[in-house]
Amino acid sequence: MAGSARLQKELQIKSKQALAVATDPLERLRAACLARGAQGIKGLSILFRVMDDDGNRKLNMDEFRKGVQEYGLNFSKAETEELFRKMDGDQNGSIDYEEFLRRLRPPMTNFRLDLIAKAFAKLDKNHDGTITVDDLRGVYIVKNHPKYQNGTWSEDQVLAHFLDTFDYGTHKDGVVTRDEFIDYYSGVSASIDNDMYFDLMMRNSWKI
Repeated sequence: MAGSARLQKELQIKSKQALAVATDPLERLRAACLARGAQGIKGLSILFRVMDDDGNRKLNMDEFRKGVQEYGLNFSKAETEELFRKMDGDQNGSIDYEEFLRRLRPPMTNFRLDLIAKAFAKLDKNHDGTITVDDLRGVYIVKNHPKYQNGTWSEDQVLAHFLDTFDYGTHKDGVVTRDEFIDYYSGVSASIDNDMYFDLMMRNSWKI
């Protein structure tokens, strides 16, 4: 399955080390996210929606400053403003959702992005750009799950639990978008230095 406990641990260790030495605010923010595990990036993308007080999918400086503080980052006013400017790619005084994710995700090669896209496409059986429990039936095999084997969980409960891996925090809605899927794997990718190992992991996980 996507992202073993060992990879999660390696990611957190590497990110904490990076956080200790990073001086660039964007690198510090990214490291702080990844220090929380592969879901850290995705968690911050959810925080974007919480920060977006007026729901216009854009953050102004005040919304951004408040959100950074709520995330527990002790940035100075100058650091927060520098970070805002870096994430505001078109320099129009606001950060939209796409700019936010594009700047925050750890860089990935096209090779890795292609593997992630293939995995998502395999899971998205009805090609609507989301993954639900219905999409997973027949693709994700539940019979080896211990709680299914002992009768504690039904097939739907196992599948819903699996989706929770990608569907983050209090905003879980049972629907995994392409962005959420990429967010998760951008965190996993950051813990794997070797492209061939990432390729092996993805192919073994999803039989792509």
